[in-house]
Amino acid sequence: MSLTLVQAWAKAKAQLEAVGLAGPVIDARLLVEAAADATRLDIVTDPYRTLTPEQEATLEDYLTRRSRREPVSHILGRKGFWKIMLQVTPDVLTPRPDTECVVDAVLKAGTEDERVSILDLGVGSGAILLAILAERPNARGLGVDVSEDALAVARDNAAHLGLAGRCALLRGDWADGLSDASFDIVTANPPYIASEVIETLEPEVRVHEPRLALDGGPDGLDAYRRLAPEILRVLKPGGRFAVEIGYDQKAAVEALFREAGAEGVRTNQDLAGLDRVVLGEKRALENPA
Repeated sequence: MSLTLVQAWAKAKAQLEAVGLAGPVIDARLLVEAAADATRLDIVTDPYRTLTPEQEATLEDYLTRRSRREPVSHILGRKGFWKIMLQVTPDVLTPRPDTECVVDAVLKAGTEDERVSILDLGVGSGAILLAILAERPNARGLGVDVSEDALAVARDNAAHLGLAGRCALLRGDWADGLSDASFDIVTANPPYIASEVIETLEPEVRVHEPRLALDGGPDGLDAYRRLAPEILRVLKPGGRFAVEIGYDQKAAVEALFREAGAEGVRTNQDLAGLDRVVLGEKRALENPA
């Protein structure tokens, strides 16, 4: 007898709980929705709709993969971020709610109609840059990444979101080769996990995420040592930056940006109350007397 939507959800939750996955309710619902071509509303308003044999087989495949700790974003090939939906592959970091704090900080510091040039270093899937461009119709952006595979994902996402016309994507090593004082805003979510800590992470991250996007060197700060002076170099006078950090890196990263000459350096917290985004500005030009 075919499973109904509500039965499929209950089965999925039980199966994921049985293998020790913490908080499987959302994962189970997302996998059922995708397998059954259903929405969250369908599960509430039409809970006794039955799955076809093909849909049940797809759900079983999804649950098997999730039980082996493959991330839901990789199983479905997509992940919601801010107000956009992004394609996700193993070549890019899965966008996380913490990183939305970078987007939030940039948007709150500007106006909806501002004409700004944005540089996103380590663009990955395009999450930060595309989320900002989607909210700022007069903005233009450049995303840089060392991984050509990541750039391919970002290009697809830009095209699907209708943002390719305002977004250039370039292979490069951070800001190397970019002109001085050429951007109004610079963002980055660099690798910031200490190398030895990576092996202690959950399999979803340790096995399935690109190490290049995680490994911040022995103390997790290698990227910031390069980025701080480079970000200040490519920012226009008066321009601003926002970079994601690890929860325990506030003092060290703030110090690096102050040493590089940044002004107004401060840190925003995420929804969990942890330090998450270091912000600041490049000194504006003095007005002539």
